[in-house]
Amino acid sequence: MMRRASPAVAILAMLLCGSFAIQTASASARWYAGELRRDPAEAAFGREGGQPGGRVTGTVKLTLANSAPSPASVYERRAVGPRPKAQPEIKSVVIFFSDLPATKAAPMQASIAQKEEQFAPHLVAVTTGSKVAFPNEDPFFHNVFSLSRGAGFNLGRYPSGSSRSQTFTRPGIVKVFCEIHSHMSAVIRVFEHGWFTVPNEDGTFAIDSVPPGDYTLVAWHERIGERRDRVTIRAGADTQINFTLPVLEPGQ
Repeated sequence: MMRRASPAVAILAMLLCGSFAIQTASASARWYAGELRRDPAEAAFGREGGQPGGRVTGTVKLTLANSAPSPASVYERRAVGPRPKAQPEIKSVVIFFSDLPATKAAPMQASIAQKEEQFAPHLVAVTTGSKVAFPNEDPFFHNVFSLSRGAGFNLGRYPSGSSRSQTFTRPGIVKVFCEIHSHMSAVIRVFEHGWFTVPNEDGTFAIDSVPPGDYTLVAWHERIGERRDRVTIRAGADTQINFTLPVLEPGQ
């Protein structure tokens, strides 16, 4: 025979169950409101009720400076063939936001070819976790190595027609060289978010889906450093900004 619970026990049980139900409902509400799992990138792209992102557009203009730092290499160029055509200097610029929070951005696949005794392109910008391939398109051996902090590696020497790659897991600046040809160099910028770009050859650029707010936009060039400017990003709107960088063209 089952014993009937006393009125005091029954009331206590009802209070405990009610408290648990209220806590569960509160947690569920916070879960769907995004407090427990909202990612900054989700808010930026308008998911889960967040504001839609804004867009920043602009141009980068390069002007000739009176002087510039010496090239990184102190050795004479040991070339096998004729000097290759210089790559567009504007493609050595990267535009990025310096004070946006780190977000989970998808890894990228990039390539820097060894062609005509130079790395092409000279600069690539990728997200953390991205893999960069280094195909050898010259008719002789090449090497790829870096002594950069947090990204030191050496892919060894390998022949024409082959390729090796490296994955970059930490943000920062990675300078790449060839131990066989001392004049060869490249730069890899690794970011913890996806709000960056390399300008087009005409200097124009655009970065989409930026979270609304006030931020610092940076135009960075390997030889002269960076130029900074504050921008206000509004939801669903375009923001225009222009940069001028005094750069000494190679060979000038």
